[in-house]
Amino acid sequence: MPDPFLGILGGSGLETKLIDALDLDGAEAVSCETPFGPPSAAIVRGSYRGTPLALLSRHGDGHLLSPAAVPYRANIFALKSMGCTHIVAFGATGSLRDDVAPGDVVICDQLIDRTEGRPGTFYEHAAVHVELADPFCPVLRRWLHDAGSTIDGARVHASGCYVCIQGPGFSTRAESHLYRQWGADVVGMTALPEARLAREAEIAYALVALPTDYDCWRSRGEGDEDSLLAEIIGNLNHAADASMALLIAALADIDALRAPSPAHTALAQAIWSDKSKIDPAEIERLRPLWGGYF
Repeated sequence: MPDPFLGILGGSGLETKLIDALDLDGAEAVSCETPFGPPSAAIVRGSYRGTPLALLSRHGDGHLLSPAAVPYRANIFALKSMGCTHIVAFGATGSLRDDVAPGDVVICDQLIDRTEGRPGTFYEHAAVHVELADPFCPVLRRWLHDAGSTIDGARVHASGCYVCIQGPGFSTRAESHLYRQWGADVVGMTALPEARLAREAEIAYALVALPTDYDCWRSRGEGDEDSLLAEIIGNLNHAADASMALLIAALADIDALRAPSPAHTALAQAIWSDKSKIDPAEIERLRPLWGGYF
């Protein structure tokens, strides 16, 4: 197992705050191309206390990319090509539970996919079937949770089910109640296909959900029915502060990340195609992802 190289995927302005807070050594902005086009933005690469990091703004400079327009394949491919072994993704969400309050931190353990039409695999010209029963790396989740127990002012939930909707509009009230019946704890728009692609790239991946509101299932105060967006915007800074505190606490000790992750061998039995029949040009095109198996 190589030394951990951590990719950070942020949204809603989080990545800018992280760059300022971490004060990376040797920071440089790296532009790159992939077989799937350019990533959302230049990747800021540097190190923090000796740990190499790569920070990428999921929604691009100026937050111009809506959730369905994010180039998820290019983002993950670029981070893999750069050498990332682990990814911690952050995303603002709505809470579907009374006990998950705005400002809390949720280290998700499950996913429900409600997206449509988003390219969800790298392997369009081969049969590659990765396991995704547990979509988030247990090593990364444990590392983050242990760090969360050391910080003040933020309640960290060790698990949570994230339902990923298509967006960019928010849920109807009926949909919000339905997701609660399904057992989801938070609702967002960006976890998929991001998590699935990270598994296909054999990158350990964890998602930190940052609730900014109670979605629309919960009755609001009288005369306050139309203030959901105002509540979300008002809580974004609080969510960003909580996520920064968690990440900085976790980076104080990365020894736990040297343990093997199930994600790092996700392709070992997942390539079902006869490898001798796969177009050599396709093997080369995706070599950073699956080259070790040819």
